[in-house]
Amino acid sequence: MKSIAEWRAVDGPRAPFFVQLFAEFCGTFALVFAGTGAMVTDSLTGSVGHVGIALTFGLIVATMVYAYRHTSAAQFNPAVTIALWIRGVIPAERVLPFSLVQLAGAATGSSAVRLIFASRTVTDYGSTLPALPIGSSLLLEVLITAVLVTVIMGVVRAGRDADPWAGIAIGGAVSLCSLFAGPMTGASMNPARSFGPALFTPGAFADFWIYIVGPVAGAVIAVGIDWLLSGSRTPER
Repeated sequence: MKSIAEWRAVDGPRAPFFVQLFAEFCGTFALVFAGTGAMVTDSLTGSVGHVGIALTFGLIVATMVYAYRHTSAAQFNPAVTIALWIRGVIPAERVLPFSLVQLAGAATGSSAVRLIFASRTVTDYGSTLPALPIGSSLLLEVLITAVLVTVIMGVVRAGRDADPWAGIAIGGAVSLCSLFAGPMTGASMNPARSFGPALFTPGAFADFWIYIVGPVAGAVIAVGIDWLLSGSRTPER
């Protein structure tokens, strides 16, 4: 069996750090651009639908995982970055720069959506707004993020053996959670995903703390579950 440290040495990303940062920027840009772009398109035309939006988020995550998994570990989410740090997959000094470029990628993605639809009257650029009471919305974000990060931890422990299925598993978890939780909280699971559109949607920052606390708490819970199931070592290959 391999330890997490051994996974980092053998199967982890080998790209230079600045390339990893650029990959995180590009992946998060694509996530927010495609996902919230689908939401804006649906609000204007009604052609995408809730299922289509959920699938768009899942598919863009899946494709970006395949594109950047061996460049930056395809995190695209500060909550995932924090989880990987707690689990020992990435060092502490990389948490802040990864998180900052993820936020920058999200902001740029939403800027692109706003620019594209500048000629149309749009009041909501794909923001995540709670439709449930605050406590219920927070709990829902905690739980769906825990589901997502549990899947990601499983993929990380499997290393390169999971390559054919990594994007499908992670993107599928995103779509699944979006299908039932999207109408209630926006199914963020990602502070960066919520941050980008909030910059251009009036009032979106009012309950924004939910989309920081919920995903981070859910990610920490998922790390605890992974530790209980596998300890400090990955399964045999």
